[in-house]
Amino acid sequence: MSDPPVSRGFRGRKAPDAPADRVPPGQHLTSDFPVLSAGPTPQVNLANWTFALQNGGNLLRKWSWAEFEALPQTKVTVDIHCVTTWSKLDTQWQGVTLDTLLEAAGLPQAPADFAMIYCDGGYTTNMPVADLISGKAMVATRYGGKPLTPEHGGPARLLVPHLYFWKSAKWARRLRFMEKDEPGFWESLGYHIYGDPWREQRYAGD
Repeated sequence: MSDPPVSRGFRGRKAPDAPADRVPPGQHLTSDFPVLSAGPTPQVNLANWTFALQNGGNLLRKWSWAEFEALPQTKVTVDIHCVTTWSKLDTQWQGVTLDTLLEAAGLPQAPADFAMIYCDGGYTTNMPVADLISGKAMVATRYGGKPLTPEHGGPARLLVPHLYFWKSAKWARRLRFMEKDEPGFWESLGYHIYGDPWREQRYAGD
């Protein structure tokens, strides 16, 4: 839930010193971490927090916060790219990969080809399962070595760094596997169904 709508034609210029192999077209570098959300920041009580995997209408596995924290942790350093044209390099995250969640749920592989992420506040976003597995995505709980703050999606957000950052949904609570792709919140309002920064897939038709 990191990227609010922007008008078509809003394009930042790449900074002269921006490495072309790391900063996609139309992006500019920032040293800040802008806070952008579709609604108010939820206030989450960790005693009541859970994260669930679901296949269609069937619950596969649910974890409490303590159970989630006890799962094997992964640390990554990645570049992130917001559809509003900022990019931030070498961001450091820690969390639980989707591969680890599948294994913990006793699943040798994902049960379907697509997924929808559901979040506190009613936000959703969709993506192919292929973009969530093989180490490509995690449910992150720490940024820069510290617990993820609420304004940046804490206590837990999805992290899919190779897609525009609206796909890295804040306040993630549930992942539902689906046989067919469906648009999420911003996708149903005209954002691209996939969102590849390197192909500038900001809007439907890009």
